[in-house]
Amino acid sequence: MKKSLIVSSLLFSATLTFALDLGSITKSVLDTTQQLTNTSTPTTTNNNLDNATVSSGLKEALKTGVGFAVKQLGANDGYLNNKAVKIPLPNNLSSAESLIRKAGGDKMADDLINSMNTAASKAAPKTAEIFMAAIDKMSLTDAQKILAGGNNAATEYFKANTTESLKKSINPIIQESMKENQVATYYDSLNNVFKSTTGGITQNSNVMGMAKSFGVDSYIPGNSNESLDEFVTAKAIEGLFTMIAQKEAEIRTNPVAQTSSLLKQVFGK
Repeated sequence: MKKSLIVSSLLFSATLTFALDLGSITKSVLDTTQQLTNTSTPTTTNNNLDNATVSSGLKEALKTGVGFAVKQLGANDGYLNNKAVKIPLPNNLSSAESLIRKAGGDKMADDLINSMNTAASKAAPKTAEIFMAAIDKMSLTDAQKILAGGNNAATEYFKANTTESLKKSINPIIQESMKENQVATYYDSLNNVFKSTTGGITQNSNVMGMAKSFGVDSYIPGNSNESLDEFVTAKAIEGLFTMIAQKEAEIRTNPVAQTSSLLKQVFGK
């Protein structure tokens, strides 16, 4: 028996007053689940160059990536208009987005999404200094590992060396921006729609117990208790990593993106 049919039966048995469109919820979950596909092919560099030159070339590529990411995402609607990094509804609401919209929460959902993405864009320029410091302190060994790794190797380095500093730096900016844009108000309003439609279902222990026994509990919307500012901060940082990795991979593989003599020297074929 298909999982969608199981969940539909469970939800239908829990309430006769609300017809939950499971197909829409399942599609929403799949649409909002973002997975980064990374290659594991090492970068080819000019073997005739000394390690110091190669390291300098990598650092320039990464700094170019940082500049690109900060400029793109720090622009007006930088996150909102970029499908690769656009911040969606928080996890506890995303699985029920289509349901919430059908229940009259369409504008509130859009307002919340717009405000979260605006907050992230305001915070993006603040991250440049942190990224640059991480690049400057990169050792020759670090550079060699990144060059020998796949196209996500630098992203992993940044995650290990900048994540906590980035959180501390941009979280206050995001909090302030969210206050200015009434994000908390939109979130509370959307939660009220959620609670008045499907909230009761998720509180029904019998329904959730049956769903879990069938292995389909992840398809039922969760409780609305997520820390919104932490969610936006994490998504903002994730978007920066994504854009930096995109530009780095382009420089590694595309001669057109090798815009300096050093980049051509190190990454040119």
